Amino acid sequence: MDKGLPFTICVVTALLLLRESSQAGEEDDPERLAAPTSGLGIDSRGQTEGLPTLTVTTILEDPYVMVRGAELEGYCMDLLGALAEMLRFQYRVKVVGDGQYGAVAAGGNWTGMIGEILRREADIAVAPLTVTSAREEVVSFTTPFLQTGIGILLRKDTVSQEMSFFHFLSPFSKETWTGLLFAYLLTCCCLFLVARLSPCEWNEPKSEENHFTFLNSLWFGAGALALQGVTPRPQALSVRVVAVVWWLFTLALLAAYIANFTALLSSGSEQLPIQTFEDLVKQRNLEFGTLEGSSTFYFFKNSKNPIHQMIYEYMEKRREHVLVKTYQEAVQRVMDSNYAFIGESISQDLAAARHCNLIRAPEVIGARGFGIATTQASPWTKPLSIAVLRLRERGDLDYLRNKWWESSCLRQSRERWSPLEPPALGGLFLALGVGLALGVLAALAELSNSSRLTAGHAKKSCCSVFIEEICARLRIKEKARPSQETSGKANA
Repeated sequence: MDKGLPFTICVVTALLLLRESSQAGEEDDPERLAAPTSGLGIDSRGQTEGLPTLTVTTILEDPYVMVRGAELEGYCMDLLGALAEMLRFQYRVKVVGDGQYGAVAAGGNWTGMIGEILRREADIAVAPLTVTSAREEVVSFTTPFLQTGIGILLRKDTVSQEMSFFHFLSPFSKETWTGLLFAYLLTCCCLFLVARLSPCEWNEPKSEENHFTFLNSLWFGAGALALQGVTPRPQALSVRVVAVVWWLFTLALLAAYIANFTALLSSGSEQLPIQTFEDLVKQRNLEFGTLEGSSTFYFFKNSKNPIHQMIYEYMEKRREHVLVKTYQEAVQRVMDSNYAFIGESISQDLAAARHCNLIRAPEVIGARGFGIATTQASPWTKPLSIAVLRLRERGDLDYLRNKWWESSCLRQSRERWSPLEPPALGGLFLALGVGLALGVLAALAELSNSSRLTAGHAKKSCCSVFIEEICARLRIKEKARPSQETSGKANA
């Protein structure tokens, strides 16, 4: 018994050391990655006991999965964390080895994330993986968590049309400009006729002098179009009515012109010569392609549409030159060369939002969705589909979309076109008020000086003469003259 006791103690100590070593090895495993604490706030690091572990394959693509320090983050990582919390499982994330989404290779084997699921190297694939019929035959997909389509990503300066020399006439149509010219001539003729008929516009009827000649009427109408006050000034009520109606018309017309011209300059899509895939095929200035082995490439390959077949034949003949390996490479090539990228519209919207010199063409074809891929007959397919639906119903998917699709380019655009608030123009209004006050003070000083001189000659009170001068100037001109003449005779 005494000899066996030390041996027993040694055996127990060795077992404890081996157990601690195995636990330390599991904690230092670099392939294991807990859900990030950002986004929905999911953290599975404290929930490792008694829960099943899934191996998740994904692909690096902004903003779905991105490397930040020692962890992965992005839309798909937040989605995976939410699913893990809802379905009570832990997971290990691995980036796909060949960097492919999944396509049939020459030997009949699948590449990318689909191939890893078929080879049992991963249990599920959480990535921007498009649900297609070919993939659905070999793997199972959950309910799509994002809806997308196929669009065209372009650089603005490579497709913008050259503005014509008379581009400033674009806000109005030819019919509108013709109607404006007719309205201008008709209004000027009415001004000339009404001024001739009204006796109030004749300064000296005996000599038949009238300021509203036909040329002056044309000049008056043109001045109103430029919001400038011009002479002659209307005196008769009938002429003033015509003038006021013309002024209101020109004010509304100028407001409409400025609004339309601003919208025309700020809208890039209206100037795009490439609006559809047919326009892309007809032009000869831009090369175009898509991701090699992607579902977009096989969409054009299998399509019976003649335009789509022409796009596929173009990419197939120049596949080594126009097909790209990654999405980041495609965006960079669009920015650096005359290249149009055909791909998922939702990813293109993100690129156009973060790079202000990029734009997506209006047409989107081939509506599709991104789903989570699992092995066929996997027990996780239905629970994951139900969990995705619950996240959509709770608004979590919309929250993640707004979070990861937010961009500085969109914020700058909103700030650039935001209306000016009153505080921004406070200095201008203050300068105007000070100028008006100085003008009134200068006029009172001149009138006070004149009143002081008049009071000295007439031997009257300065205040009484000052009040008389103000009253005389506020009256009608014909009534002010007799008062001034009487004052002159008194001084004599």
